[in-house]
Amino acid sequence: MILALSGCSSLWDCTDTTAERGEAAVSVQVEDLSGRPLGVTAEVVDWRLEPHPHVPSEGDQVHFRYRFDGAGETSGPAVDACAVDKGRVALGCRTVHSSEAFGPDGALTGDDYLAVEHPEQVAEVLLIPNDQSYQGRTCEQDIKDGGGPHPPEPAGAGDQL
Repeated sequence: MILALSGCSSLWDCTDTTAERGEAAVSVQVEDLSGRPLGVTAEVVDWRLEPHPHVPSEGDQVHFRYRFDGAGETSGPAVDACAVDKGRVALGCRTVHSSEAFGPDGALTGDDYLAVEHPEQVAEVLLIPNDQSYQGRTCEQDIKDGGGPHPPEPAGAGDQL
């Protein structure tokens, strides 16, 4: 007689996988953890250098506007936005969430600022297509319920995009 308990083997075999970072661009199709399109487009509409209105004494920052087409109004994907130099090296990045944007008919727009050390080196603002909104628990945090796929590490200053 062989006795097998359903689901027990996965309890002790917790694995984490990290998605590969997608290709950054001004306009991207947002991808899920498996690299499949979510049916949402994220785009940098424009950007310029100017002081942030709340901290003008800190000098120029990168003020950029972005749009999510096809995202829900209350929840949806998030992507990394990065100011890059001519060699596509990130000077500064932050995650922008479609849920923080607003607008009619599924075209959600928003704006944000990126503080970078050398704003004069900014050549463009790019988006990375990977959905950063999923924050699942890791095996290290919870071996019983954690594990599975996770977004790539958020991009940061010095990353080649």
